Amino acid sequence: METKAIIKIRTGKVEAIRRFHPWVFSGAIKAIEGDPQEGDLVRIETNHGVFLAMGHYGKGSIAARIISWEDRIPDAEFWENRIQSAWNYRQSLGLPEAGNTNVFRLIHAEGDLCPGLIADYFDGIVVLEFHSAGMEQAADLIAAALLDVLGENIKTIVAGSKKGESNMQILYGEEPELPFTVLENGLKFQINWREGQKTGFFNDQRENRKKLMNFVKDKKVLNMFSYTGAFSVYAKAAGASSVISVDASLKAIELAKNNLIANGYSIEENPCIESDAMEYLKSMPDNEFDVIVLDPPAYAKRSDARHNAIQGYKRLNGEAISKIKSGGYLFTFSCSQVVERHHFNSAVMAGALGTGRKVRVVDQLSQAPCHAHSLFHPEGFYLKGLILYVED
Repeated sequence: METKAIIKIRTGKVEAIRRFHPWVFSGAIKAIEGDPQEGDLVRIETNHGVFLAMGHYGKGSIAARIISWEDRIPDAEFWENRIQSAWNYRQSLGLPEAGNTNVFRLIHAEGDLCPGLIADYFDGIVVLEFHSAGMEQAADLIAAALLDVLGENIKTIVAGSKKGESNMQILYGEEPELPFTVLENGLKFQINWREGQKTGFFNDQRENRKKLMNFVKDKKVLNMFSYTGAFSVYAKAAGASSVISVDASLKAIELAKNNLIANGYSIEENPCIESDAMEYLKSMPDNEFDVIVLDPPAYAKRSDARHNAIQGYKRLNGEAISKIKSGGYLFTFSCSQVVERHHFNSAVMAGALGTGRKVRVVDQLSQAPCHAHSLFHPEGFYLKGLILYVED
């Protein structure tokens, strides 16, 4: 891939690039030399022609995603170095862990200097998600580098389009029969990237699910927005007396049921219910649950939706705090990137104020460390969570 154009940055706008922020916003551009198309490799320079970075061109507000601050064309060796770095980091975290955890994020976009690229590892199956045309165009080089670096640790590489179509392609190996089973902290989960959300399983909550296990023994647990039922499975494994899993998607409910059954738990004693979250919270009795988990999908994907998202978090958490048993624990999360931690904490506080109950902060939570985020890219710190202790 050769550079198709040169992007000149306005004077006064270069410092963010020099501080290794990986996005070039359209408002920072003074001029473009050439006619780049979506995904083209572009050279980024100061207004006086001094090299700054190389990136993939985009036609939105993010006009370029930087892939290197070195003046070089991203060839096979470049991608091998990038993926080797990502693999080294996961190995330093103890992943994969034989007999215990074989599912984790292998490449996390900007956190691994690969903006626009997600790679999840499922017991030898690597599922790629492309969120930029530039990364999608580099798919073959990326797949080759994965094989060079991980070797026998890879059985299959699957890739999906950045546009989100369901027609995923096999770049290497053979697709296993779906769903197939993986292990996370010794618990079994069924994976189906063709029918599930994203790559089929949210492994960013791995450490938070493990923390939940410290609070649920002999407790009655409500898992809202349950999706795969992972929090439910962890709760039962830690001795919860019963778990109710609620999701608006019937397909998600079936998946949660399958995962509970796969781990030996009765769905008659631990029902999975198709329902809107707010409707369920409003209609359920007070003081029924000792522990409530709120893990909704992103309420805002753009900054202009932030206000409505904050109001949504306020209502959702206020309802849960008003209904939970005195002495109960609330695990509550936001995965909205544009809702920063202080926004989320303020929304939860506003919801709690209306209940008149006492609320202590037990812990503040974030994404699993395999979902790496760069110190120079705060936007990568997307998952925010709180453990709250609620009493009258």
